[in-house]
Amino acid sequence: MRPDAARAGRADDTAGTDGGPHGPLHGLLVADFSRVLAGPYGSMLLADLGAEVVKVESPGGDDTRTWLPPTRGEVSTYYLAVNRNKRSLALDLKQERDAALGRELAARADIVIENFKPGGLTRFGLDYAGVRAANPGVLYASISGFGTGAGAALPGYDLMVQAVSGLMSLTGDPDGPPYRAGISVFDVMTGLHAVIGVLAALHHRRLTGEGQHIEVNLLSTALSGLVNHSSAYVAGDMVPHRMGNAHPSLFPYEPLPVADGELIVIAGNDGQFTRLCQVLGVPELPDDPRFRRNQDRTAHRDELRPLLLTALAGRTRQELFRELLAAGVPCAPINSIAEGVTFAEDLGLDPVVTVGKGDAAVPTVRHPIAFSTTPPRYRLPPPDLDEHGAELRAWLTAPRG
Repeated sequence: MRPDAARAGRADDTAGTDGGPHGPLHGLLVADFSRVLAGPYGSMLLADLGAEVVKVESPGGDDTRTWLPPTRGEVSTYYLAVNRNKRSLALDLKQERDAALGRELAARADIVIENFKPGGLTRFGLDYAGVRAANPGVLYASISGFGTGAGAALPGYDLMVQAVSGLMSLTGDPDGPPYRAGISVFDVMTGLHAVIGVLAALHHRRLTGEGQHIEVNLLSTALSGLVNHSSAYVAGDMVPHRMGNAHPSLFPYEPLPVADGELIVIAGNDGQFTRLCQVLGVPELPDDPRFRRNQDRTAHRDELRPLLLTALAGRTRQELFRELLAAGVPCAPINSIAEGVTFAEDLGLDPVVTVGKGDAAVPTVRHPIAFSTTPPRYRLPPPDLDEHGAELRAWLTAPRG
């Protein structure tokens, strides 16, 4: 029995909004004890793919409900971004009756996701050991800021991790202050890693019947996500530094000024550089020994940049965008978020999906993965606090079927 069993006959609850098939994770129950971003983002991805997600909140609700502005009506758009396709159950775990409901939910779940401070759920019997005792096959995903060792007591805020991981040392102008990324990049990446871990453990469970504990943390995610920069240090003994919009290993690979603003221009290989120079009317540059190969251009970027700027002068963004793409040279205007959504719409990517009906309808950003047979499902708008509490409590207190 699942909490959606009473709705089994309703197409909008058992199939995609177009009446299509169940999502690929249909039949899985997720007990989501996480809040803010990393955990809720990961659980929403699972929910989009068909899993039944019960979002357990404190009586005050997920912190992001109060992170505003901006809002849609009176609801935080931050909260709306990562909580569709879930049912909300408010529990005060400090009250034994509610803690018992939380344990019963975890005992029935296929997957538990939590991002309490390490050890924070132990006193409620909702840590991995406690849940596993009642539910040996559970896949239990724990998300922390800095792991369960010496960093266990540190609060797991994305901005802290951007600072201590070194990301901020790479972001900004060479002579300016360090900057944070424009989004909580490591929260999002950690949520993705949690989902990857859950799906890998799910496959293992299907082969062996065994559950397991999956642990991810923001700092490990950050060091992995810094890819070539962290590799530059651990493999090359070089400490990367801020370069503004420049790339340490490629040139050009940055915004360059044109007549009406700036255009991202990329020459990722020698062929692209040759075609760039042909479009710009400087076909002789690739024959110059200083610019023949990528490593030559990178080493002599200060000599090449003014030559390219002269060739770009007087040309508009749209003109160059059209001509360079036609020649196979990657380039892009620097859009606002609104322009980015419109650009995706113009490409037929349909980036916005509306979830819910009538006054409850909420525009949300489409799930990023497409499936030919089992598409993502958009069944439920982000829930009000404890919106499904009564039905979930009735289900959890009824005998298991």
